Amino acid sequence: MSTLIAVSALGIICLILEILNLRKALIPVVILALAAILGMTIFESYLGSSIIEPDKMTMIVNTGYSYGFSCLFILLTVFIILMCPKFYQEDKVKIADYVSLKIFMLAGAIAMVSFGNLMMFFLGLEVLSIAAYVLASSRPKDKRSNEAGMKYFVMGALASSFILFGIALIYGATGSFNITEISNSSTTLVQSESLPTWFYLGFVMITIGMMFKASIVPFHFWAPDVYEGSPTLVTALMSTLVKVAAIGALFLLTTILSAAITPTYTATIVVIAILTMIVGNFTALKQNNVKRMMAFSGINHAGFMLMALLALNTSANVVLYYAAAYSLAAIAVFSVITAVCQGRDNEDLSNFYGLVKKQPLMAFCMACGLLSLGGIPVFSGFFAKFFIFDRLMNTNHLILMIIAIINSVVAVYYYLRLVNVMFIKSAENKEAIKAPVEYKFVAVAAIVLNLILGIFPSIIMNLKL
Repeated sequence: MSTLIAVSALGIICLILEILNLRKALIPVVILALAAILGMTIFESYLGSSIIEPDKMTMIVNTGYSYGFSCLFILLTVFIILMCPKFYQEDKVKIADYVSLKIFMLAGAIAMVSFGNLMMFFLGLEVLSIAAYVLASSRPKDKRSNEAGMKYFVMGALASSFILFGIALIYGATGSFNITEISNSSTTLVQSESLPTWFYLGFVMITIGMMFKASIVPFHFWAPDVYEGSPTLVTALMSTLVKVAAIGALFLLTTILSAAITPTYTATIVVIAILTMIVGNFTALKQNNVKRMMAFSGINHAGFMLMALLALNTSANVVLYYAAAYSLAAIAVFSVITAVCQGRDNEDLSNFYGLVKKQPLMAFCMACGLLSLGGIPVFSGFFAKFFIFDRLMNTNHLILMIIAIINSVVAVYYYLRLVNVMFIKSAENKEAIKAPVEYKFVAVAAIVLNLILGIFPSIIMNLKL
């Protein structure tokens, strides 16, 4: 509760600093405030209760799961905010607007994994989504940005309508928006074989809506165009914060509505996970635009995280660990993409030729991020996939595990393709690349944290979620 209130207040403070013409103090104030909020959230998780007295209506529920994801979200937002001054250096007069929107996105993401009431979940989802629509189209003179914003808005609105209709059906079946009452009521009704059909229908509609948000096949088609057209820093935010928030919320919702899980639903999840991995990987193989490649890479990883739904009772830590491993690697990769492609008209592969000679540190960080995404040992990406495979073994999904391993091998190919052009190819453009210190710090810090999680996976896996 206190984390959500503090983040929301920080978003308002950003706007006040703009009114008072204190733009120079904006970034330091936001970074320090987010660091303090992160410390408070970690303290609360060890304390086991909120500093602010919980509301009596249980709109927000503090659990180990919500604390874990909230800390991850705050950390990702800190990395994004650190890159804002250089990224928006040609548009400084609007930087407070851009930063406040990112803070409000953080507030929405926290609400999506901390809700105790489906209405609070939907409010968090819309706060996150509306801010993302605005940021995607934040370059009005760029046709690609306009297209990205419109596509994202139309697809997001469609997904939200599915989710809202599903929530209405769940309410009709159980008579409550409270997640505890819904869980208890649905479990009792399914045991007496009197659970209404519209409960199942509502569950399916919510699942479909969240799959849209997480860009899971066959609801993924908007992602490549939106990722490519949006400003690179916004793409980084969508690829990390938005995606893992959607996956985390989907896992939580499925746990709450688990009474609706049937063998048919399980089989459908298996098929969708397979299609998501195959479409994501084999389409990424043909991409020459790095941002589009990362879009399809994100779709592939969404397929891996989706498989955690097949072992709900034992996968909460796995979902958080995978989300952390994926997002830290992705944020490192996007920091390099931002540094290399800023001021250019495209994000083609040719921009990265010979990067090791121009920016050896950034090339090394990007290679590490890509290797982690490919599941190479030492990096946390390897253990994230290992834990998923372990859960699949325990639930007797051997064929799915084999397909996932094959897809992991395919993914390594296109990640190494990018590594190859950075280290082997000669640069077509001999012009030096000046990477801001902030971008280098974010890349190095993200890789270091990724390695720490790889060496000490117990940091997350031993949490009581």
